[in-house]
Amino acid sequence: MSIKLAVPVFRLSGLAALSWLALASLTARAQEPCAAPAPVCAAQGSVFAISTPFDPLASATLIAPELLVTNRHVVADETRVEVTTPDGGRLVGAVVASAFAGDLVLVRVPGLEGGPLARGEAGEGLLYAIGADDASGRVRVYAPGHLLAAPAEGKPLARLHHTARSEPGNSGGALVDENGRLVGIVAAGGEGRNDAIPASRLADLEAASGPGREAESAVLGRAYRDCIESLDAVALNALADVCRATGNRQLIDLAGQALGSAERYDASAGMFRAALEIDPDSVNSMIGLVVTLHRAERWDEEATVLRGLIERLPADFQLLRMSVQAGKFAGDAALVDRALALIGQHHADALDAAHEFLAQ
Repeated sequence: MSIKLAVPVFRLSGLAALSWLALASLTARAQEPCAAPAPVCAAQGSVFAISTPFDPLASATLIAPELLVTNRHVVADETRVEVTTPDGGRLVGAVVASAFAGDLVLVRVPGLEGGPLARGEAGEGLLYAIGADDASGRVRVYAPGHLLAAPAEGKPLARLHHTARSEPGNSGGALVDENGRLVGIVAAGGEGRNDAIPASRLADLEAASGPGREAESAVLGRAYRDCIESLDAVALNALADVCRATGNRQLIDLAGQALGSAERYDASAGMFRAALEIDPDSVNSMIGLVVTLHRAERWDEEATVLRGLIERLPADFQLLRMSVQAGKFAGDAALVDRALALIGQHHADALDAAHEFLAQ
């Protein structure tokens, strides 16, 4: 038995054939109504829908007067961004050259109005993602969630992992706390396991951006374009090298997924392990690695990863089912017993089937 290798990432397709004016159909009302706490709703005014020739719909967050931040994977090596204002107007911004290694870039937009968000750190309270809705194009606040893991210490590109709902079009949007403080920039996720780049990295981004960074910025932007276009084309022979060159964990995850789907299991596992070197707490990277090892029937390696993973996601039935299987084939009785206990706790109706499998 195996499960589909699925690690969704927000809007990572170039889609360059779509119009630069892809947002032209939006109504003048560029924000959705908000039912969140008042400070969160107020923060909605500092997030904008944007479009680039590389990505027809994404988000950007105001961090200083006339200065937005968005994801590098939204712009790649493009130099212009079109910003939709809350009244439906259009402004053109310039991408600021940057040598910052993470998935962020600055966009300067003359004439852009709004107040920058205060910054904070994610804690035990609720978190809310704010970004452009993929269906309507309007900025909205999504259902709240909580922190899964803070950025790993000593890993400068590690991310903030959370369960706040996020969707395609949200890339570059704001992750805020209940007080409306910016704690992260929405980057990627899927199936309730999402991640954001911590707001604490914005100072590093600003320090690495500006005049004199054009050559480095072009190299980084081209690396993103090459990786994303290779993913779109499923260019497997080049995938590992071009995606590693970005240093972007979510792109490396996607390369691992594509290679695993093509049954190139060694290469796939190598990509997921590289992703975990960048961000050791990335649950999606762990799940991608587990699925690849499961499909490759590398039971001992899979069991090693699953032992920690089911403690992070104790109610995930697919992981518990794989733990029973991998534990049986690897001879890992402790993993089997722990998985059975969690199945009994969270999925009691499946416990008999698990025991039947073990008895075969």
